Amino acid sequence: MNENLTLYKEKIGTFWKSRTMSQKGMMIGSVALLLLLFGLLAFFGTRSNFVPLYSNLTVQETGQIKETLDARGIQSQISHNGTTISVPEPMVDTLKVELAAEGIPNSGSIDYGTFKDGMGFGMTDNEFSVVERAAIQTELGNLIRNVDGVSSANVMITLPEESLWVTDTPNAASASIVVNTAPGYQIDAKQVRALYHLVSKSVPNLPIENIVIMNQMFEHLEYLDDSAVGSSLTAYEQQRSIKRDVEQDIQRQLQQMLGTIMGHDKVLVSVSTDIDFTQENRQEDLVTPVDEENMAGLAVSIERVTETYSGEDMGEGGIAGVGEGIPNYPGVIGGGVGDYERIEERINNDVNRIRRDIVESPYRIRDIGLQVMVEPPNPEDPLSLPQERINDIQQILGTIVRTSIDSNIADNLTDDEINQKIFVSAQPFNGKPVLEPVVQPMIPTWMYVVGGVLVAIIVLLVILLVRRKKAAQEETEEVEVQPTMAREIPDLPNDDDSEMAVKRKQLEKLAKDKPDDFAKLVRTWLTED
Repeated sequence: MNENLTLYKEKIGTFWKSRTMSQKGMMIGSVALLLLLFGLLAFFGTRSNFVPLYSNLTVQETGQIKETLDARGIQSQISHNGTTISVPEPMVDTLKVELAAEGIPNSGSIDYGTFKDGMGFGMTDNEFSVVERAAIQTELGNLIRNVDGVSSANVMITLPEESLWVTDTPNAASASIVVNTAPGYQIDAKQVRALYHLVSKSVPNLPIENIVIMNQMFEHLEYLDDSAVGSSLTAYEQQRSIKRDVEQDIQRQLQQMLGTIMGHDKVLVSVSTDIDFTQENRQEDLVTPVDEENMAGLAVSIERVTETYSGEDMGEGGIAGVGEGIPNYPGVIGGGVGDYERIEERINNDVNRIRRDIVESPYRIRDIGLQVMVEPPNPEDPLSLPQERINDIQQILGTIVRTSIDSNIADNLTDDEINQKIFVSAQPFNGKPVLEPVVQPMIPTWMYVVGGVLVAIIVLLVILLVRRKKAAQEETEEVEVQPTMAREIPDLPNDDDSEMAVKRKQLEKLAKDKPDDFAKLVRTWLTED
């Protein structure tokens, strides 16, 4: 065993001495780099990823959870001013279940569970009232915390004392509430109304006017009734939203169209509109002819009357003595023969009677203004943008203005009036908006580095193994036993009387009669040699 170790040690020493300085440095660097790589992999592989276990805790709750985790030997981190405690990610679900089974976190506040755990026959009425009020306050605070945007809530309730006397005005309770909202969050009017109703329905004899709600800046959250919230505020929000959507749609279309022509970072568009939100309901009763070309109606009934007469015609003066009621009125001297014909046609025509109940659109654009800033191809030379290109942009904007404004107003606009609503300027952009790059999921850079180092180490080891194998083959060839010269073996003497001849004859007889014994004898001689 020691000889083998000494042999391997000598081979390693010989191999190391036969290497050059560059090869020695490369081998030492490879080993050091490999050790460093294994250390980094072990560090990142055993590194714990901490995630929040509980958030929005009080300092007392955080301390209680921290003490429990330390007693179990579990690592933890505290952040967000002591309101959040984090543990390794694989242990989050298990710890939540185990801590909940132990009743942790326990804020020390009194809730309805206190009646089950600590009620006894020795509790007085005053003690019961205090515990009851504390439980109501705690439960109300927990309910308010469920509202979106509310981090915590402190509730103070004043309950009226019971009286034996009957009064016309019953005693009413009161409540004061301070809510802590999340940073940058604004509670809207509907949520405020919900909070008022929640508190009012949770406490007996608590009207809405006896409730006061404030935020952490002591700003009063005022209660607004349904009419105020639904009519004025909601209508304003709807109108503002419609105006913003119209302007953004026009701006987006212009930005995309002009950006394709000039470049997306070469154009800046601004849109301002004047929208009429007047909604009109009207009723129209129209009467129109059926045949509008001839202005004729539809014949419903037709009546034709024809009268003819043939005979002597009466004189112009009439019968004597009776004409015009005057006695002795002279008659006509001599009448004649005459014909009479009368045709009468009566047609009842009907027309179109149209009844329309018209509801006008809830909004229409009365005026619009388009402002476009274009950066010239050469920012230092504003004249590098040709006037023809500016004229094309103005023509595009004019078409958009004419098609966007209400048709009753746009039909009466002249080209000069439309051009007054458009402004195009060629100026260099000194402060371009910086767009945040979209972060796409990708493999971390350090993984590429580690992969490259591993590939380099593998290639280096393969090269070293090939070289080592080649050197071992060369050493083996050198150590190979040189072919020895064949020694001349003298012939056995032929003298029959000599001692050597007798031995030769004995050996020949033994080999002939007993070959196995002869073979054993030869092996014995060879072993001794």
